[in-house]
Amino acid sequence: MSAINKNLLLVDDEENILRAIKRLCRRSGWNILTAGSGQEGLEILKENDVGVIISDQRMPEMNGVEFLSRVKNLYPDTVRIILSGYTDLASVTDAINRGAIYKFLTKPWDDDLLQENIEQAFKSYELVRENNRLTDELRQSNESLRRANQELESYAMLNFKVLQISQEILENLPIGIIGLGDDDIIAIANKKAHEMLSPEDFGLIGGFRKEMLPLQLNEFFDKGINEEGIRSWVGQLEGSHGMKVIVSPLGRSSISQGTVLAFIPEEESL
Repeated sequence: MSAINKNLLLVDDEENILRAIKRLCRRSGWNILTAGSGQEGLEILKENDVGVIISDQRMPEMNGVEFLSRVKNLYPDTVRIILSGYTDLASVTDAINRGAIYKFLTKPWDDDLLQENIEQAFKSYELVRENNRLTDELRQSNESLRRANQELESYAMLNFKVLQISQEILENLPIGIIGLGDDDIIAIANKKAHEMLSPEDFGLIGGFRKEMLPLQLNEFFDKGINEEGIRSWVGQLEGSHGMKVIVSPLGRSSISQGTVLAFIPEEESL
């Protein structure tokens, strides 16, 4: 939370009124600024961050309502108080209803009541500023989240395109590729693998390795997995041309689990 603003601006064309209020508030801890007219008050506001303003109503050139209405447009967070006689109440009622004025206090004032109202005004000001700060933080957080979502969406779209290209490349490789999960179920099988191992029903994906692959390959696979250094097999399956089979366990450079089998036709392996 930012430092509490305790700047109090008093605006009155009567110097004795300004001195009297300053004496009353000298032990309050507020930093008191004074102005003898509405225009002078506007000049002070340009140079100072003011929390609470008390203005007389009856001033030459610019009365209190006119002054505080302009302040509301320029510095809407300020808490604005009119200090004047009962006879001015009718002239400030509309300004109160429009929110230009926070409270109407009368002259002569009760010292304790005036101090209490100023203290309440500062609390109201601090609450407004804190709400604005939290709203701004929420807006910034929402904007950061929106940008993060956009970046994530772009990244996901890029990954999707890369995946599409990778799948197309895999599907059109001149060698057969089969990917096994760690449960020995065939998760991936490209077109060439189906042509070489299951030319009739293309039913490799989803099947268990021992049920879908020929006995020779299963024996090689089991041996290659269980014995260090055995990773390739060259031979001819029944009813097909000779081929070379390479086994490559996953997980060396990623968190993937499983095995990739590459089937290279004899003419491609020479």
